[in-house]
Amino acid sequence: MIKTLSPGAVADRPVRFGTKAETLQRLRAVLHGAAVLPLAYFSIGSWRKDPEAVLFAVRQIGAPDHPMIVRSSTLHEDDPATLMPGAYLSLPDVRGQDELRSAIDAVIDSYRRVHPDDDLTGHQVLVQPMLDRPALSGVAFTCDPNTGAAYYVLNYEQRGDCSAVTSGKAAPLRTTYAWKHGTGAGLEPRLRRVLALAGELETLLETANLDFEFAFDESGGLYLFQVRPLVVGELDDHSREQAALSAIKAKVASGSRRHPYLLGARTVFGVMPDWNPAEIIGTRPKPLALSLYRRLITDAQWAEQRARYGYRDVRGFPLILDFCGLPYVDVRASCNSLIPAGVEVGIAEKLATHYIDRLTRHPTLYDKIEFDRVFSCYSFTLPQRLAHQTASVLDDDERHQLTSALRALTNELVSPTHPARKEDEASITSLRERFETIRQSDLDEVAQIYWLVEDCRRFGTLAFAGFARLGFVATEMLRSMITTGVLTETDVAQLMSGLDTSTNRMLRDQATMAKRQFLDTYGFLRPGTYDICSPRYDEAPDQYFDWSAGGDLVQTPRPFRPSAVQARLIQRMLNAHGLALDIDALFAFIANSIEQRENAKFEFSRHLSEVLRLITRLGRRFGLGVEELSYLTVEIVDDLYRGVDDSGMLLRRGIDEGRHRYALTRRIVLPPMVTGPDEVEAFHVPDSEPNYITQRAASGVVMRDAAMAEDLTGQILLLPSGDPGYDWIFSRGVAGFVTQYGGANSHMAIRAHQFGVPAVIGAGERLYNQLARASRIHIDCLNHRVEVLR
Repeated sequence: MIKTLSPGAVADRPVRFGTKAETLQRLRAVLHGAAVLPLAYFSIGSWRKDPEAVLFAVRQIGAPDHPMIVRSSTLHEDDPATLMPGAYLSLPDVRGQDELRSAIDAVIDSYRRVHPDDDLTGHQVLVQPMLDRPALSGVAFTCDPNTGAAYYVLNYEQRGDCSAVTSGKAAPLRTTYAWKHGTGAGLEPRLRRVLALAGELETLLETANLDFEFAFDESGGLYLFQVRPLVVGELDDHSREQAALSAIKAKVASGSRRHPYLLGARTVFGVMPDWNPAEIIGTRPKPLALSLYRRLITDAQWAEQRARYGYRDVRGFPLILDFCGLPYVDVRASCNSLIPAGVEVGIAEKLATHYIDRLTRHPTLYDKIEFDRVFSCYSFTLPQRLAHQTASVLDDDERHQLTSALRALTNELVSPTHPARKEDEASITSLRERFETIRQSDLDEVAQIYWLVEDCRRFGTLAFAGFARLGFVATEMLRSMITTGVLTETDVAQLMSGLDTSTNRMLRDQATMAKRQFLDTYGFLRPGTYDICSPRYDEAPDQYFDWSAGGDLVQTPRPFRPSAVQARLIQRMLNAHGLALDIDALFAFIANSIEQRENAKFEFSRHLSEVLRLITRLGRRFGLGVEELSYLTVEIVDDLYRGVDDSGMLLRRGIDEGRHRYALTRRIVLPPMVTGPDEVEAFHVPDSEPNYITQRAASGVVMRDAAMAEDLTGQILLLPSGDPGYDWIFSRGVAGFVTQYGGANSHMAIRAHQFGVPAVIGAGERLYNQLARASRIHIDCLNHRVEVLR
């Protein structure tokens, strides 16, 4: 009728899965790495037949006054064929006979709600004593639940709430990954004990795919609460992943050495520090997207433009390294490129090392390096920031030299006659002209693709990189005026909303233009700018726009004008800080720089979108779809243009190779920032402080797939990234949105400012996934909070 078991009893080997209670019973007899609390379980039939006998037996497993937990143990929830974890009730902290009786009935009632037509007689209820003084608790997977790759994945909390992880509460949770065949170096002893327990359970249960719950008490005792099979495709051979991780470790280790042409003792690698690959192309971009991003921006254009604008020359260094398909920024190269060329080498060396060291000590700011760690331009708060952050690194004279160099560089950049800026403005004009020249030529598809990419690189992204630099300076100026109190957040929001950018024009035109005319103008845009699988606006217009909406959605923007008091204060600050422009020139620079950055992005996106359209058309001639073509690289286009190989054969071979490489990319997991070789195989997913945009608040239903929504009114949209192709959401009445990746200066952050839409930019993996499980959330940007309502 009722089953109880004491440690040391005989159990089958290997251990067979049963219900939750049966599996724990069998493991309790043979498990060495953790303890299983005393347990009693019984069938619903037994409870119905003689509840007093059941209650008497349950009382034998714990002290009379000790709280109990009544847990579900149905025939369905841990069976791989009908796996339903979390579908049933468990009630903790049950005290006394009456509470125990009520709790058992309540758990059985939860079975009826899920299976109203089933005969529940054979289903079970499990009762155990509550764990005394839990100190760390969590859930572990013995493989990556997304891919089946050989990682131990631990999700845990350290406040003693054993239900925090499984219930999805807004608790401070941590996530740790550890490669099964690694050493777990760098992890604290308790976590290494959990890894050892995972290995023992895999051996006892003869499966590599498990999901188990664990907890430590204050004295360091480890307890197993539950173990069940994890339904995921199993990978038998992990040799490719092992070889890949070994190669990545070697590459990271090489970054610990000095380089004769770079300053700084070592480097670290991140997915967001500069040019934001995680935001623009994602952390696991398809090969075509990654290769285009590298070709157009991060192989050369990024460094070329910074050298032209007066920063240290690091041309020849790629900004992004390819860790088996995962794009990582070389932070040392990035930091070098943001030091003014006029800074003396000794000071620059100290700065480069200081930037890396500070980022290593504060990894949660991996996506805010330039705003919070690097001094790349002058602003009204620069002297205070320098004094605060470099007191132990630079002496007074060195700080004065750095301040002077940044002031001189900024005065050059804000000048409307800056030679590089004039060249960039001319380049964008040339880009438009060359686009029409290519479109009207009789070149074949391959030649058109090749020259569109080349023109985009030479005239488009190079100029955009310059405007992006100026846009950053403009944004930093605004931030410093908020910090000094001369402007308010509301003032800046009004300024941003008054900018006449391509997005603003698009939203006005969508309300006034005929559909065909609108798509002729804006149809080349796509949410995934570099993603060939993402449909253009003109390929799926009804997916992106509500053509029945009428009226002006966006009024003609009005330039921001500071008050007379603000104007006097700002002019005094400009004079006191030695900035060579008056207030009118300052605000003209801010407006023009941000507008030119966004409009230049609009122009080069036209070239890039046409490249993807032509690749699609080329592939169609050989029976290849966009999903297959996404596995190509831009280098295939080079080969086709320069050679005479069979085009179909070359495309198919490139697709096969790319698909094979990408299968490995999907199974590799790395942290957002890699500071040393050990972190390649064992790491914590860092906390990330999101960027809260506007001072507004919004509550709404969580929408995970914007493309499926006809109307976003009253909804909070979750977006993996802040890609500019999502601009159309502002015409759908979205209440607010959250992006997993992105920075305070990103495209969607600017859009949120412009349209007064509360947004959480760069929420990070953990918070984003938590919100994705919710049905309704509240965003409070003023107080920097996101709350799950249900």
